[in-house]
Amino acid sequence: MLNAAALRHALKFRPDVTLSAHIVTSPAAVAIRRALGARIVQYFYAEEIGAKPKLAAFAARQANEVVAISSYTAGLITATGVVPASMRLISPGVDVPSDSTPLVADRPTLLTISRIAERYKGHDVLVRALPLVRANVPAVEWIVIGDGGLRPGVEQLAHSYGVADSCRFLGSVSDQQRNSWLRRADLLAMPSRLPSGGLAGEGFGIVYLEAGAYGKPVLAGDVGGALDAVADGENGVLVDPTDPVAVADAIAGLLLDRELAGRLGRAGEERAQRFAWPVIVGRVEAVLLEQLAPSSRLRALRRRSRGSARTAA
Repeated sequence: MLNAAALRHALKFRPDVTLSAHIVTSPAAVAIRRALGARIVQYFYAEEIGAKPKLAAFAARQANEVVAISSYTAGLITATGVVPASMRLISPGVDVPSDSTPLVADRPTLLTISRIAERYKGHDVLVRALPLVRANVPAVEWIVIGDGGLRPGVEQLAHSYGVADSCRFLGSVSDQQRNSWLRRADLLAMPSRLPSGGLAGEGFGIVYLEAGAYGKPVLAGDVGGALDAVADGENGVLVDPTDPVAVADAIAGLLLDRELAGRLGRAGEERAQRFAWPVIVGRVEAVLLEQLAPSSRLRALRRRSRGSARTAA
């Protein structure tokens, strides 16, 4: 139904370029090109490539321009066996806050913002790391924002490891509450790993940039799209996301070394400016305008041809 609706709308306003924001709309983009000659710019993220490899390959093959949100995503695209006609790397953007002034928390605060619906996000590893963190930072508190079907299991795991009193599962919160915790936290941690079964995991990790926009250092797994979002030793720390000891050491280090945490946080704030939405929108706009140029020239040639034919007659 979505593809049919897209084609109906396109036939009304007759676009020169189609921006297909997900591979599920790639059939509509192809149909629009056949009907109107509109060139295709196709977005790719990560998970959808492993979930629908045949459709991903079709979308990549048909696109005039492919946009991958990270180097990792670009690799997943080529792993389908398709070499796109052209491909750009354009990351997602981040909203730069109007007020990123830090707020004081009652305790050393570790923050995670993520759905608790996919195991690869690393909540289980953080639970296993927490006793080791507490050995160095006894008052640490883990604030978990997000909800999902795996939440009861993660909470039970926290009880099993004896760290439930150091955890606060807030579930889904308002943007204002989330931003308040980003201002209060000492760091953000989401040690995403690569999931099993051929699926992709983190295509980029916007939350790392969101934390950076508030001047917070981040901890991420050294795999997948996080490699584009986090520069190790610059705005955060990359670790083996399957190793609770490595995760714990990195967290404790950031909580105890305020100079290091401050330096990484300041660099994260500067980095977020380079990924601000107006910057990213400008890059996407440039790609669309490049694709628009051939169509515009073709229409001009057709108009001149029709005018010459009428003059000759």
